[in-house]
Amino acid sequence: MRIYDVSVPISSSMPTYPGDPGVEFEQWAALEKGDAANLTMLHFGAHTGTHVDAPAHFIAGAAEVKSLPLENLIGRVRVIELSSDVQAIEASHIMKDKLEGVSRVLFKTRNSDFWSSADKGFRTDFTYITPEAAHALCELDVKLVGIDYLSVEKFGSKDFQTHLTLLGRGVVIVEGLDLREVSAGDYELMCLPLRLADGTGDGAPARVVLRSLE
Repeated sequence: MRIYDVSVPISSSMPTYPGDPGVEFEQWAALEKGDAANLTMLHFGAHTGTHVDAPAHFIAGAAEVKSLPLENLIGRVRVIELSSDVQAIEASHIMKDKLEGVSRVLFKTRNSDFWSSADKGFRTDFTYITPEAAHALCELDVKLVGIDYLSVEKFGSKDFQTHLTLLGRGVVIVEGLDLREVSAGDYELMCLPLRLADGTGDGAPARVVLRSLE
């Protein structure tokens, strides 16, 4: 049995989605200054690095991150690997015979290699999920969908139909995964977003782990 940490380390040099808060670390207290302990203050957005989108991210009055069912966030998951020439995940990539009975799906794309040079900034040319593919996933009653960059949506989208389609059906979205070390296949998923009680409940950073089934 092998355990894979597919979370992106949070650092001040990591890329963030344009318009989101940057990442800042402040040393609030320090042993070297004579304080009793080290204490760091963190400043970053709810959609920093590896994170979960709750329905409240785009839908007023919808479920917040604190109330997401744990049974959707933990359990068997299928990793689907797409070739490096795939720029958009289309409905044609959602093959019913390969996803029959699957309730959680993670897409490994060319995006994962972007994390090798994350310090170079945000990439706008990431592979995304089309609204048609999102609809196909919903038709299969998928509970959770993940992708290996900071959004499932095409960069520059004005109508956010991929998010609205998935979140409108209560599908949990996981963004910012690093799947470089993971092969296609089935795993056990453990995805635990911070249980944020205040704010709009739109999402939260998460530690995401995959465990092999053998």
